[in-house]
Amino acid sequence: MGADWGRQAIWHWRGLACHWRVLGDPGHPPLLLLHGFACGSGHWRHTAGPLAAAGWCVYGLDLIGFGGSAQPALRLDNRIWARQARAFLEEVVQAPAVLVGHSLGSLVALSCATFFPGWVRAVAAATLPDPTLLITLPRRRAPWRRRLKRLVVTLLCRLLPLELLVPLIARTPLLDLGLQSAYNRPVIGDRELHQLIARPARRPTAAWALRGMSIGMALRPRAATAAALLDRMGQPLLVLWGGADRLVPIEVSRQLARHKPDLELVVLDGIGHCPQDEAAGPFVGLLLDWLSRLPAPAPTGPRPPLKAAT
Repeated sequence: MGADWGRQAIWHWRGLACHWRVLGDPGHPPLLLLHGFACGSGHWRHTAGPLAAAGWCVYGLDLIGFGGSAQPALRLDNRIWARQARAFLEEVVQAPAVLVGHSLGSLVALSCATFFPGWVRAVAAATLPDPTLLITLPRRRAPWRRRLKRLVVTLLCRLLPLELLVPLIARTPLLDLGLQSAYNRPVIGDRELHQLIARPARRPTAAWALRGMSIGMALRPRAATAAALLDRMGQPLLVLWGGADRLVPIEVSRQLARHKPDLELVVLDGIGHCPQDEAAGPFVGLLLDWLSRLPAPAPTGPRPPLKAAT
């Protein structure tokens, strides 16, 4: 099906243009796909079709700062993306959904499920990166320490010449090398995958979004970290992890049960950081098996038709 899967449109949230897409019968139960860092909804190119064919109405949302969505000069972290996802479920999908996230998108799905539980039936996470799973953060810091950290992080991120670095990486072989580090199989030469990452990074506002994310994620409160969110999460959670993931090693996955003992963890041997793309067949099979065991959703009325892109 490829990276242009689904019918695509623009939804405006808080004055920001958000790109999204949908595939499948609107009367089927909704499933929302949330992409990882530097990606967009097109990265679900090999999974959206089989999920729709299996009886799900599959939505993909580009998080603010990524894909085809706006790249504002705002502080970005998983809390604002969770609010974006919740608003999308309320205004566009108009029903609670199962959330499926990849990497950063997994953290966003977890955040949305915890902060807005009425809108999320369950979460499936293709890896869940967060340093708090390996270190213990203090529950409270002295005010002067918080102010110092805020000052140092903001200063360092503003001094970084991202306006030069981001276009450089996006237009040189450095991008392909970075992509290859996320996969265990060779992907250099996959032009579609290259364009999925390169196109948003070449926009003149890409450095704004990266700087805002770097500051926002570094300064988010403890309550917005994966460990704290897992402690509070009540919905079912499936975690699918590549056994050959070099970006977020498999050792991180073994910390999850300390915070949510009832989660289901499956390791895909020989697969890298992007199991939904590198091993789409096994990934979809495991996901569908888990979805079939979820409690049936509450009945809802028909959802609105897709609006034309603007």
